[in-house]
Amino acid sequence: RAPTAPLPPRWLRRLRRLRPLRPTAPSGRGPAPSRASYSLCNAFQWIQYGSINNIFVRFYGVTTFTIDWLSMSYMITYIPLLFPVAWLLDKRGLRPIALVGSALNGLGAWVKLGSLKPHLFPVTVLGQVICSLAQVFILGMPSRIASVWFGSHEVSTACSIAVFGNQLGIALGFLVPPVLVPNVEDEEKLAYHISIMFFMTAGVATALFILVVIVFREKPPHPPSRAQALIQSRLPEEYSYVQSILQLLRSTNFMLLMVTYGLNTGCFYSLSTLLNRMVIYHYPGEEVNAGRIGLTIVLSGMVGALISGIWLDRTKTYKQTTLVVYIMSLVGMVVYTFTLSLGHLWVVFVTAGVLGFFMTGYLPLGFEFAAELTYPESEGTSSGLLNVSAQIFGIAFTISQGQIMDHFGTKAGNLFLCSFLFLGTIVTAFIKADLRRQQANLESEQPVSESALIPSLLLLLAQGSTHLLSFLGMGMALSELQL
Repeated sequence: RAPTAPLPPRWLRRLRRLRPLRPTAPSGRGPAPSRASYSLCNAFQWIQYGSINNIFVRFYGVTTFTIDWLSMSYMITYIPLLFPVAWLLDKRGLRPIALVGSALNGLGAWVKLGSLKPHLFPVTVLGQVICSLAQVFILGMPSRIASVWFGSHEVSTACSIAVFGNQLGIALGFLVPPVLVPNVEDEEKLAYHISIMFFMTAGVATALFILVVIVFREKPPHPPSRAQALIQSRLPEEYSYVQSILQLLRSTNFMLLMVTYGLNTGCFYSLSTLLNRMVIYHYPGEEVNAGRIGLTIVLSGMVGALISGIWLDRTKTYKQTTLVVYIMSLVGMVVYTFTLSLGHLWVVFVTAGVLGFFMTGYLPLGFEFAAELTYPESEGTSSGLLNVSAQIFGIAFTISQGQIMDHFGTKAGNLFLCSFLFLGTIVTAFIKADLRRQQANLESEQPVSESALIPSLLLLLAQGSTHLLSFLGMGMALSELQL
């Protein structure tokens, strides 16, 4: 056998750090249930004002646009704070981020209880801003939790389930406020009903913080996949947060996904924020049904997200699935636009359900596709950048659609969203399916001899391949022999 050059010391250290994978049992013991719970509560507080927009406008004596800003505060806060929070997630891990997020969520809920008089609107703004700070610590965690706790054949389903908490919170935010806060004329009675909603929210948020403290764990005893094992074996000095962000921003596929995710999710944010105004405009006095329509959108989206996650785990067709869901989101939005004004609420329920199945179901698809395109970079960083794009487009779309609706009607406002969904569909078609995480898991399952491993590894070093870390997974058999 021809002699081969020895591996560089740092690669030998990494190979020796790897150990055989052992099965994990994330269900019941992992962080997913507690994370989903406080994400639910935080999402509820995001939409609780918008779902009864007209009632809060009258109670506080402000404009509809001012109430819209209570929802948009979540989007504004997220943009500048993403990078420091993502850095903390990489440096400190999941548990500290979960504790801070759930604590801020509870604090914001209690602050809102001091705003039960019409002249105390600034206090409710303060409480909402604190809740928006909590959202920064919550929103980017689903893909990270899925990768840390679940194997390669269940990671997409796990991410979809982790997103469920957020989506269920939005659903309850559409359903519960119109029931708890009826549109009564008496100011004292209205304040009493609002206080019930705020007290219930604060109590639930506090209980969930205690739950996180007790049950939330950082990671399982052993990595659930080879891809995750490679990431956890990375030496601290080999990772730079700034370089990780720059690496993502240099990826053409990821940048295209950032734009398309922002367009789709921004449309969802705008639609959710302005839904009450749309329905009340065509169906006066139907505040409760407006909330139920929002509930229908989100619940059908949760079903869509779960089905998409299971489909991805079985087929790994990330690009094709994302494109089909995007096209159907556009079709659903067009149908909803032209049926909203027909005068039949049952038709609106049906079309809104179809729209939600695809538009809301797209959210976990974007997270998982990004994790595939950007491996071995941190899932928290990639999902955080996707969310920044979503917040930017969400602010722009909410303001623009609101103004268009005020001047030209709801149909023009919805057609505005349709045009951007059409643009997003075209851009999605140009994203290449470079599934790096799946490639790492597949390569690690193929045993290779030492003589085949070392020359190939040296060739990759010479070429500067971006797949070097993935290729190292193929050396598991060799590393165990060396140990």
